[in-house]
This record gives sequence, C-alpha cells and structure tokens, in this order.
Amino acid sequence: MPVTHVTKDVDNRRLVMTAHFDAPVERLWEVYADPRQLEKVWGPPGYPATFVDHDLAPGGRMTYYMTGPDGDRFHGYWDVVEVDQPRSFSFDDGFANDDFTPDTALPVSRNRYSFSAHDGGTRAVYESVYPSAEALQQVLDMGAVEGATAAIGQIDELLALSS
Repeated sequence: MPVTHVTKDVDNRRLVMTAHFDAPVERLWEVYADPRQLEKVWGPPGYPATFVDHDLAPGGRMTYYMTGPDGDRFHGYWDVVEVDQPRSFSFDDGFANDDFTPDTALPVSRNRYSFSAHDGGTRAVYESVYPSAEALQQVLDMGAVEGATAAIGQIDELLALSS
C-alpha cells in the first residue's frame, strides 16, 4: 500500500495522509489531470467514480459520482482553488445531491494535494482541513481514512499499467 502515514488532528481540524509512488511527479500528476485515469482510483474498490465535469484549473469545477455495488450513487464535487502543475493543487471538496448542488448536511473540506520527488519516486501529501473538529470527526466516523487509503492504494496498479 502506498499510504505510509496518516495524521488525524481533530483539535486542529486536519487530516493528512502521506503516500509514496514509484513514478515521477509528472506521471502522478497525470492521474489527477486526466478524468479517465482519475475515475479508476478516486472511489475505493467496489465504488468506481464517474467524472461528469473535470476542470483542473483555478476556478474550475469537478463533479463526479461513485457507484456502489448495489447501484447506489454517491455524488460529490471539487471547486478548484489553486493549481501549480505538476506540484500541487487545492480545492474545496464537498458532498453533493443528485444534481451536483452541495449537500449542506455534510461538511466541505479545503484540500491540498502536493507531489514532490523523493527516493526515486514521488511523495504525495494529501491534506484536508475541515471547518470544525465535529466536521472532521463526522467524516472520520464515515470511514474517510479507510476509504481514502483503499482508493489511493489503487494508484500503484494504474501507474504499473502505463510503465
């Protein structure tokens, strides 16, 4: 599994996951820049993602849904804030209704994904900051760490297919 470290800091509303990939920074960037590649790794196994909109540019929006084993769909969106290709991007990540309007009953997090060369590959740091400790605890209770770890774990296989 590529995830090497997880920090859950509820008091500071922060969740940080660190991963290592045996691929250059530019190749890992392509996973997020190409919606068809991102679909293969965004949802955890058994919950493939479909990106309806994909605009990885400041002010851009990405909308997607994950389809569960029983056909249930879980919608979400990213509002892209900042892009420093191929090193990082930040976005607001929220849960959505079927029409991709924000589901205000669930929290929105500010995320920063950073990629740097490390030990012949890439270190990825996935940082999420929530509006409150309660909001972070809510997504932790929903299995955010387990789901993200499983989803990130799929990236190695995708990278191996293209090497």
